Amino acid sequence: MAGRWIEHWDPEDDTFWKTQGERIARRNLAYSVFSEHIGFSVWSLWSVMVLFMGPEYGVDPAGKFFLIATATLVGALIRVPYTFAVARFGGRNWTVFSAALLLLPAGAAWFVMEPGTSYTTFLLVAALTGVGGGNFASSMTNINAFFPLRKKGWALGLNAGGGNIGVPVIQLAALLVIGTAGAAHPRLLIGAYLPLIVVAALGAALRMDNLAPVRNDTGAAREALREPHTWVMSLLYIGTFGSFIGYSFAFGLVLQTQFGRTPLQAASLTFVGPLLGSLVRPVGGLLADRFGGARITLWNFVAMAAATGVVVAASVRASLPVFLVGFIALFVLTGLGNGSTYKMIPGIFQNKALERGMTGEAAAAYGRRLSGAAMGFIGAIGGVGGLAINLAFRQSFQTAGTGTAAFAAFLAFYLVCTLVTWAVYLRRPAAAPAPAASHEGEPRPAYAQV
Repeated sequence: MAGRWIEHWDPEDDTFWKTQGERIARRNLAYSVFSEHIGFSVWSLWSVMVLFMGPEYGVDPAGKFFLIATATLVGALIRVPYTFAVARFGGRNWTVFSAALLLLPAGAAWFVMEPGTSYTTFLLVAALTGVGGGNFASSMTNINAFFPLRKKGWALGLNAGGGNIGVPVIQLAALLVIGTAGAAHPRLLIGAYLPLIVVAALGAALRMDNLAPVRNDTGAAREALREPHTWVMSLLYIGTFGSFIGYSFAFGLVLQTQFGRTPLQAASLTFVGPLLGSLVRPVGGLLADRFGGARITLWNFVAMAAATGVVVAASVRASLPVFLVGFIALFVLTGLGNGSTYKMIPGIFQNKALERGMTGEAAAAYGRRLSGAAMGFIGAIGGVGGLAINLAFRQSFQTAGTGTAAFAAFLAFYLVCTLVTWAVYLRRPAAAPAPAASHEGEPRPAYAQV
């Protein structure tokens, strides 16, 4: 029966996986993607609401950047409790609740979106949309438990990519509303999402499952926090996902503020980057499955630094065509990097199990336990990177009237991420002696493969 608690789940067992596990996992993945997709759309709602806010709203560009930064911050912080809610309440149960909860921020936005509403009210409603960002953490933790290690890059990439597409989809919907009804009708966009939220909650209730073996483990959370790799991966995820969500929320406003685009012109360009970045995320996971997440992540950060250099040059020269080329390339690279970095997390903790002398199912169980706990923290800190990008843009436009200084800071950060990836996961230690206790034929950790 759909929605039941599954008592036994062993995706690393090939027979179990082929006879029943894969079918169940794929079904849960499909409904997880849709629910997370709607969550991302609601989370990014204010990235398009600000395009509807003309002079009659009395909110300047700095105030608009702060609105989207508020949504980003709440969405990042709420990821931590959402991660552990899956084990506490069950993946299906929590998906139903978290999807239905989206009615609150969407309904509130529908009521307040009109001239004359106070800025404080807008700020509070923007904060409410942060619950949509939490759906990512619970969805990824849930799907991580369904799939075997060899399939995680693809599964997590598809789950996250399908969710990420919620950003460009709501931006496309905003373009449709602005292009047909005009910028004075934001409620048309919000109203279209209310029934979709209900569909997401019902789909999860009828077709998803809870995994009984996934139990809340506060010890795993403490252990993950003590593990240095959790913090290293958090830094790298700031560079990939933090960039994706920060740029997605700010792109349209940057086009309006720096290049003087109208709401319709901005909306017609805003969706392209997030759409490509979302579609390519599963490709990043597949490449990581094949070549190793660390290698893909390293070269991805090199390319992100190069693309940011193009954006800086275009910003200085006020060249919109070159700016768009560089910025859209950045979006594509953030998507690839999102897929490769998230693939690294389960592999890293699997290697930690090998370092401890574990093998087989014991190593796989340890990897699932620690990686599931770590994903919540890494996802939350990555989301805070989006906040940093929004605040950097706000400060740059306040002081200089352009985003050039912010982009220069992002370029420096990508170079740091490149160096960290190489130093921690790819650099070969000089003359490192083999552990005395190791035996020939034992599995050894290889971080270049994660």
